[in-house]
Amino acid sequence: MDDREIAAQINRLVEAEHLLERKHVGEGLSETESEQLRAVEVQLDQCWDLLRQRRARRSAGMDPDDASGRAPGVVEGYLQ
Repeated sequence: MDDREIAAQINRLVEAEHLLERKHVGEGLSETESEQLRAVEVQLDQCWDLLRQRRARRSAGMDPDDASGRAPGVVEGYLQ
């Protein structure tokens, strides 16, 4: 996946996240919807991580195509 494709995926995931959030303003999400929202958030984190890896590799003069997606447990375990 190149940077444009990753950015497009991020945009799709953000829209899905917003749609879930807008559907239940003031009501709260069902358990299923909460799980869907969490899955979207994890996928977003993975996409952002991959995009950052690619940019860092490019900035360091390395091949961005050698960047790879990391497992949810890895990405979600980062300290912010």
